Amino acid sequence: MTQTQQGSGPTALRILLGSQLRRLRETRGLTREEAGHLIRGSESKISRMELGRVGLRERDVADLLTFYGVEDEEARAAVMDLLSRANEPGWWHRFNDLLPNWFQTYVGLEEAAARIRTYEVQFVPGLLQTKEYARAIITAGGAGIALEEIARRVDLRLERQRVLERSDGPFFWAVIDEAALRRPIGGAEVMRAQLEHLMDLMRQPNITIQVMPFSFGGHSAEGGAFSVLRFHDSELPDVVYVEQLASALYLDKPEEVDRYSEVMERLCAVSTTPGETVDILRRIIKEI
Repeated sequence: MTQTQQGSGPTALRILLGSQLRRLRETRGLTREEAGHLIRGSESKISRMELGRVGLRERDVADLLTFYGVEDEEARAAVMDLLSRANEPGWWHRFNDLLPNWFQTYVGLEEAAARIRTYEVQFVPGLLQTKEYARAIITAGGAGIALEEIARRVDLRLERQRVLERSDGPFFWAVIDEAALRRPIGGAEVMRAQLEHLMDLMRQPNITIQVMPFSFGGHSAEGGAFSVLRFHDSELPDVVYVEQLASALYLDKPEEVDRYSEVMERLCAVSTTPGETVDILRRIIKEI
C-alpha cells in the first residue's frame, strides 16, 4: 500500500480507500451491483464508496474485503487502519452547521491537495481573500443572515487559507478574470486592500496569480469557474471541482480531467505573466 503523504485529509484518504476497493472488486471480476447486494446496499452506494464521496462503515469494508478474497490478516489490517484514519473528522467539523455536504468534500480535498489550479470569473478565489472582502461577499450573498453567523463564515474562510501557510501545503495557481478584479466588492477601500493583498501573496513561492484580461476577448473557459486538484499520492486521481448555485460537480474520469486540464493550460498560456499581473493590479488600484 502506498503511504499517504503527511497532511492528507480524511476526504483524500476516503478516495484512496475507495480506489483500492474498486481495484480489488475489478480484480475479482465483480460488478458494483454484486458488491452492493453483499452489503445490503445498491450499485450507486458502491459507486459513492469507491469515489470517496461518503463515509465508509467498518462492517461494510470488512465484508467487502472478505467478498473480494482478501484473507491475509496484515493486508486486511492495513485497509482497516486506513479506514479508521479516513473517518477522523477534519478541522472543519466544527463548522458543519455552516457547510453543506457537497462543500465539505471540497474543503477536505483542498486540505489534501499538492497543487490547486483554479479559474475564477466573479470573485477573487476564497483562499486569496482578505477578511473584509470575504465579509462583503458573504454579507451580500446571505440576506437575513445573523451577524454572528456571518462572522463564523468569515472565520471559516480564513481558516481555510491556513493551508497555504503549511510547509507541506499546496502550490496554488490562480487565473482570475479581469472582471472579478474590477467588481467593487465592499467599496473602494476594501477593493484596494484586496488587490494590494494579491500583490503581497505573489511574493510567496507557492502562489502564482495570472489575470485573464479584457483585451484578449473570447477564450476557452467561457463556461465558468472551475478548479483542478492534484494530490501527493500518485494513486489518487486528479479531481475537477465545478461549483453550482446549490451543489457542485466532482469529476475524476480521465477524459473529464484531461479536458479541463487542457482548458487550464490554454488559459495560463494567454493570461498575464506574474510581472504583468502586478502591473494590471496597480493600474486597477489607481482607477478605483
